[in-house]
Amino acid sequence: MPYENASGPITVPGGGLIEAPMAMALNVHSSPGVYALLLGAGISIASGVKTGWGVVEDIVGKVAAVRDPDNPDARAEAMADPEKWWAANTVEPLGYSALLAAAAPMPASRQAMLAQYFEPEEGQDDSKGPTAAHRAIAQLVKRGSIRVILTTNFDRLTERALQEVGISPQVVSRPDQIKSMKPLAHSQVTVIKLHGDYADLEQRNTVDELETYPDELQHLLERVLDEYGLIVCGWSADWDKALVRAVEGIRSRRYPLFWSQYGRLSGAAGALTTRHDAVVIDGQSADELFTALVRRIEALDRLTVAPITRDVAVVQLKRALPDPLRRIELFDLVDQAVTEIVDRSTPADKPVLATPDTWADMFGSNVRGYRADSDTLLHLLANGVFHDDGTHDHVWQRALERLVRLRDTKPGSWNEDLEKLRHVPALLATWTIGVAAVLGHREELLATTLHRPQWAVPHSGHSRQGPVWYLNPVRLLNTDGMHDMHPAGNGGKLLYPQSNWLKDTLREPFRLVEPSDTAYRDACARFEFLASMLAMNTDNQFLAYPWAGEFLLDSTWGYDNNGLAATIESELTGTWPLLRAGAFGSETLPAVILAQKALTALTDWRSEHPRW
Repeated sequence: MPYENASGPITVPGGGLIEAPMAMALNVHSSPGVYALLLGAGISIASGVKTGWGVVEDIVGKVAAVRDPDNPDARAEAMADPEKWWAANTVEPLGYSALLAAAAPMPASRQAMLAQYFEPEEGQDDSKGPTAAHRAIAQLVKRGSIRVILTTNFDRLTERALQEVGISPQVVSRPDQIKSMKPLAHSQVTVIKLHGDYADLEQRNTVDELETYPDELQHLLERVLDEYGLIVCGWSADWDKALVRAVEGIRSRRYPLFWSQYGRLSGAAGALTTRHDAVVIDGQSADELFTALVRRIEALDRLTVAPITRDVAVVQLKRALPDPLRRIELFDLVDQAVTEIVDRSTPADKPVLATPDTWADMFGSNVRGYRADSDTLLHLLANGVFHDDGTHDHVWQRALERLVRLRDTKPGSWNEDLEKLRHVPALLATWTIGVAAVLGHREELLATTLHRPQWAVPHSGHSRQGPVWYLNPVRLLNTDGMHDMHPAGNGGKLLYPQSNWLKDTLREPFRLVEPSDTAYRDACARFEFLASMLAMNTDNQFLAYPWAGEFLLDSTWGYDNNGLAATIESELTGTWPLLRAGAFGSETLPAVILAQKALTALTDWRSEHPRW
């Protein structure tokens, strides 16, 4: 088990205490920018992009259909056993390259034939999108761990994932681009498409084209293989003879070779891993490999970087809050806390797709993960909003705006209830600001917090709404998922699991602000009541739904003109903070009338949905 030094590569064989994926994380973390990726077709399987064999099956089916147009079952019969059908109808061997060469002998015709396998289908913009692996790779690039990506794929999923995180990659898909490209060390990331891009007219996908590479590409490839360590994923080594020879010829072995294989290694791949004493990582999909690599590297980061602690951040905020000369320091403190949440809220970190068997566990894991990631920000908001006099309201509002944007882009594939959870940090922040505003007698802040920023599901055509509607906990947090994650103490089910969880999980950030548990829960009930009134202030019957919680119970709502409902009704005059702040503004009716109508609507809803 050789070790060069504390900062150099650590070569560890698979098995034992340090398993192969762990060894890979240690190497990549200790040598940022030193490892290149070699990606094959296997990395794109989860996106819906077909593998080479999948393309073969489909094209064989089409050939069968046009060969026997009067037989409606010709395509299905051929695709059931492509090799048998092909052998029965031609003497040529069946293979991806040979089939493309026969079916589309010219580059332009191959381009047109291949496009359907790589472009989203009409009306399905989210199909064939980047996978969790592509997005994890983008995170590795963003943090500087990976700077060179070799790929045999024609698709543009890697480029799309990089662009999603704000990175414009240097892409080399043709030999004539190599002469004018930036040096590898000077580019944030270079994607070298060894077989070209599907939209180019110079793809390499027949046996003859894969036998050798143009000189310029061959020299660039040899340089990468000589100067960089290599992580191989999704590449079978079956068809790419020139690439196999290039990998065979690695001489310097400055850094170890890691080879991820889901299933049995092919003969060529086995020979390469043996030749270079590669560390083989078996039994992991590309998504599992790269998302786990990101998590392990981030864990190592936390060991080497001493981040500002939550409690220190709160102390710094309190010192900066009254000092106008420290306004930028306060802004940066809150903004950095938001950035930490955003950086950990990618689909790679918080998956948005799960099977029916794993959905409940994934739901609970994501909710708890978002809460943990948001902890520092929530403490800053609870203390900042409570002690502020309105000078820094734009800082709290900006935090919400950034968190709301977590759902401004759609993932490739998702479960609706898991995808909605990307707004959990925004809900936690909104609830914290709202309760702090109630405790600090600053309820006018709710007029802004619960109405801005407006948002709508991307590309849905729906009108934009305020947070009081799209962050409604009952709509955002699946009730069955909450019952599983946050059961009642007696093993039963809570009447309002979303509300109970929010109150319980956000108690800690308010300890310094309000030591009394009773006063805290009273403030939560009042905030939910006010948010519910604002939610009922709409002509849209679908949106008119309260932030349902225990404030609806008789013990809080009250009866015989006593309790929270009677208290708020008595406050509905022109001097009420929410009215002064324009929360119930209208061009046709006085605000106080709209507030009274909202209270009546909430009262009616409660009568129609009794709980006791």
